[in-house]
Amino acid sequence: MKNKVAIVTGASRGIGRAIAVALAAEGVKVVVDYYNDQELNAENVVADIVRNDGVAIKFKADIREESEIKSLVDFTLDQYGQIDFIINNAGIVYDKEWSAKTVDEWEDVYKTNTLSNFLMIKYAKESLVNSNQARVINISSTNAIDRNSPFSMDYDASKAAVISLTKNMCKALAPNVNVNAVLPGWVNTKMNDGLDANFVKKETDKIALGRFAEPEEIADVVVFLCSEKAKYINGSCIVVDGGRCD
Repeated sequence: MKNKVAIVTGASRGIGRAIAVALAAEGVKVVVDYYNDQELNAENVVADIVRNDGVAIKFKADIREESEIKSLVDFTLDQYGQIDFIINNAGIVYDKEWSAKTVDEWEDVYKTNTLSNFLMIKYAKESLVNSNQARVINISSTNAIDRNSPFSMDYDASKAAVISLTKNMCKALAPNVNVNAVLPGWVNTKMNDGLDANFVKKETDKIALGRFAEPEEIADVVVFLCSEKAKYINGSCIVVDGGRCD
């Protein structure tokens, strides 16, 4: 993977940060996408990568906006001349009573978690098709397939749509680009920091391995899917949940 180029959305923290660092450790040049108040975090990700002899650069883009996605892709091509890997990781969730959810929140979740994935692929398509090792990895969630949670129904629906997008893009970009999805279960990230302790214990008891995943364990799967060893894996949805059993 040395000298390949990757864009990782939502890469300033959590799973995205772990993916960016792991790809860079394999010699991939990484564009660390961030938004909102995460510039310092993004700078720290880049600094960590460079400190370990990797190559990375940050770019601020609101991936809910088509024009900013196009700018992110154009920036990457201007900097590195190619795009080999797209890691659609950015995601948001509004955990609240379902009847209190607003249209704006539904649209925000859909644009961030689903539509951005499509637009990233759309604008990077030409470079991906010309790569000899093109990969698109969409980060979905086990919420898309095995959860009934009214508090996160908008998030769950958006992540289910990511699976459908993955299957369709697998065919649309064949045979030049491998498109797969990774479906994490519970992961130790800031998004989950505020969970009630009793709820965490209840959920942990459902996991065969008896713990939440670390972000690096999700990143390991993404790195594998980007590698030559995964060249015949296409259109797949890989669950990484430690063996959750309700």
